[in-house]
Amino acid sequence: MQDVIQKIACADWQSITERMHQHGYASIPNLLSDKHCETLIANYGNSSLYRKTVVMARYRFGLGEYKYFDYPLPDLIQAIRTGIYPYLAPIANAWFSALGLDTQFPLEHAELLQQCHNNGQQKATVLILKYGQGGFNMLHQDLYGDVFFPIQIVLMLNEPDKDFEGGEMVLTQQIPRAQSKAIVLKPKKGDVLMFTTNFKPERGTKGYYRVNMKHGVSEVKSGERHTLGIIFHDAIS
Repeated sequence: MQDVIQKIACADWQSITERMHQHGYASIPNLLSDKHCETLIANYGNSSLYRKTVVMARYRFGLGEYKYFDYPLPDLIQAIRTGIYPYLAPIANAWFSALGLDTQFPLEHAELLQQCHNNGQQKATVLILKYGQGGFNMLHQDLYGDVFFPIQIVLMLNEPDKDFEGGEMVLTQQIPRAQSKAIVLKPKKGDVLMFTTNFKPERGTKGYYRVNMKHGVSEVKSGERHTLGIIFHDAIS
């Protein structure tokens, strides 16, 4: 676990910040080792770790399944969630300032969670997702309540084009008075992808404006695809 914490600290956060401001997403390669990934997948069947299972087809979310972890989170996940948040909070604060929004996020994750709990949002939102052949995820946003942090991360646990085919990460940008732009990403096993939960600012001729973004997963053609999703705010249910 210390190697993960060190990789987070040693990442090029200046470059990541610039990419987040420009594109609304950025990545850190090889944050998780193969062993980390395999352990997370192996624990998918351990019901004691989870508070809720969602079969996506039942709610027309897509085709696949995901499970929400319960508190306390596994040590590795807790370390990533609390360790990466302080680097993302200044980015989120810059976005809100650019758009003239009053909210400013605390620099420590525990303080954000306290805001969530004061609002009745006390359920863990970290989740592990599993897709088989034909699986996909509709475009969506992970908000869960009035208190939300505008950046989240996904960690790829399988190797694309080896463990599965298809299943690309899809982001869309909805520019005002224009059609949506689609972005297709293929993170590798162990990579972490950071992206906006809701929107990002974009500079225009008259100042900054809001670009709404959604994310989803394209159809898995073969194999199995597992990812770990870390949302930094908690949920009501």
